Amino acid sequence: MIALADRVAAIALSEPRRVALVQGAQRIDYAGFVEAARRFAGFLRANGCVPGDRVALILPNRIEAAIAWYGTWIAGAVVVPLNAQARARDFAPWLRHAGARIVVHEAASRDAAEAVGALDAAPLRIVLDGTGAGAADWAATQAAAPLGVEPTDPAALAAILYTSGTTGAPKGVMLTQANFAANVAAIVQYLALGPGDSIVSILPFYYSYGASVLHTHLAAGARLVIEPNLVFPHLIVEALARERASGFSGVPSTYALLLDRVALADYDLSCLRYLTQAGGAMAPALAGRLRAALPQAALYVMYGQTEATARLTYLPPERLDDKPGSAGIAIPGMRIAVHGEAGEALPPGTDGEVWAQGPGVMAGYWNDPAASAAVLHEGWLRTGDLGRLDAEGFLFLAGRRSDMIKTGAHRVHPLDVEEAISELAEVAEVAVVGIDDETLGQAIKAVIVPAAGATPDADRIKAHCRARLAAYKIPKQVQFVAALPKTASGKIRRALLTESAAQEAS
Repeated sequence: MIALADRVAAIALSEPRRVALVQGAQRIDYAGFVEAARRFAGFLRANGCVPGDRVALILPNRIEAAIAWYGTWIAGAVVVPLNAQARARDFAPWLRHAGARIVVHEAASRDAAEAVGALDAAPLRIVLDGTGAGAADWAATQAAAPLGVEPTDPAALAAILYTSGTTGAPKGVMLTQANFAANVAAIVQYLALGPGDSIVSILPFYYSYGASVLHTHLAAGARLVIEPNLVFPHLIVEALARERASGFSGVPSTYALLLDRVALADYDLSCLRYLTQAGGAMAPALAGRLRAALPQAALYVMYGQTEATARLTYLPPERLDDKPGSAGIAIPGMRIAVHGEAGEALPPGTDGEVWAQGPGVMAGYWNDPAASAAVLHEGWLRTGDLGRLDAEGFLFLAGRRSDMIKTGAHRVHPLDVEEAISELAEVAEVAVVGIDDETLGQAIKAVIVPAAGATPDADRIKAHCRARLAAYKIPKQVQFVAALPKTASGKIRRALLTESAAQEAS
């Protein structure tokens, strides 16, 4: 199977003037994109970067982020895309754990610069929109001699994507060139993507879903239009109409926001052919509203994990009505099964843990053989999700074993927020849980036991978090209680806190 950089390079040769990426007034065709990526690769090599070195990208969605991703691959190095909205306290452990040789970030990202400065061995910095002491600017990468595109080893490590996992410690998902090639090929197949397609992209490239949107559309020779975010939802819809986009991807909260804030009927969206949804279950009611508002667009409800590159299942649009609530069937090349506590395969209709097998399953966790062994078993990935298969092989998810909170397009581990809140002297104990939220899917709630004699204030708690955490980690609700529910061994019973929050909301 052809590696993605090789596939995009072939498109640049056959259709050099075809537009690849659009960002505002900027447009870059496939020939220009590959040339820029080759120059970035040449700069890496000229500065001592060798195959296997890790290149960390701390960038929001922008054309340069895509160029750096593919340029890193052309150089034979490993992409480490990090959440650009995170803070220095997040970046430093990731960079240290990955052993990043090069870090690319915007000049305005003080947290990125602070994190790099905290490392014992300072990596080379490439800075966009400015420069700094000991750093190279983006122009220098584009002035370098281009490196030739050579055939890529399918087994080579391609990327390390960080996920908080179930402990809060850095867990780097290792994905190979073959993982990306197989997962992208499967998605291109079931979405029937081709050169005539175009998509407006708002999902961050540093998450597996957003990266998948980028790679699938470039691999198909399609056009990807970068829009910054959903702060102004009507601008997203204006871009869909202006660019005559054929596709759009989002998480459930994305679609809920567009339906609630924008009169979609006021825009010409007749070119929309497909909509994709992942990043959490979409309620059948929301799917119904979306289909009624955009009847010409086929809605693909999907399910996946970073540990499986991106996608595991999809629900064919024609089965939405007779399989409401289903996450669909396995994508081409993958197998889905449900297993019991002892690892035994369970029959249809029985709840258990969802296991997956196929070419998209990760190589393991970076420098963490114990964590890898816990989820990889004889070629199968233990997803940690609960669900059942029906008689036709359609998957129905029943929840997550992990305590991970999915808020909007982000994943937040409770420990990250708990550690920040615990810094306050007036806090004796704290537990953070996800609560249902109509817009975000889940919002963050902090349940706090005050220290003896203290009277903590919710606004002060939030302000403290705001100064130390990314915006999406700030608790929406803060509750003060006399004690946290615990097991006999002293572990906090988060499920009871979640159930209590649900009862209060009902």
